[in-house]
Amino acid sequence: MSASEQMSSDCLFCKIIAGEIPADIVAETEHTVAFRDINPQAPTHVLVIPRLHEPDIGSLAAADPVAAAALLTDIRAVAKAEGTEDNFRLVFNTGADAQQTVFHCHAHVLAGRQFGWPPG
Repeated sequence: MSASEQMSSDCLFCKIIAGEIPADIVAETEHTVAFRDINPQAPTHVLVIPRLHEPDIGSLAAADPVAAAALLTDIRAVAKAEGTEDNFRLVFNTGADAQQTVFHCHAHVLAGRQFGWPPG
């Protein structure tokens, strides 16, 4: 098993996946876990994370394209379950300059208010 296939013992999101840290989990599949953000930026703000520990979406896609595709499929299912399937913003931050603070790939599903463009 490669290092990227293992969970990281010091990763906040790996600890949520392992059940070591509580979270308001809204969905789980073979490939992902989805939970409410503790600092929501919209009325609906759910994080969808792969079970596979990769630092960002590009790394996930390169390491396991099936897991990356499953992440997108599960994001749509979460948006549908939240009643926002046709009107949500999907954000992947990659790198510290893009404000990524947890270096485990994750998608922000945001909905329930109007968003501006360009994002800030």
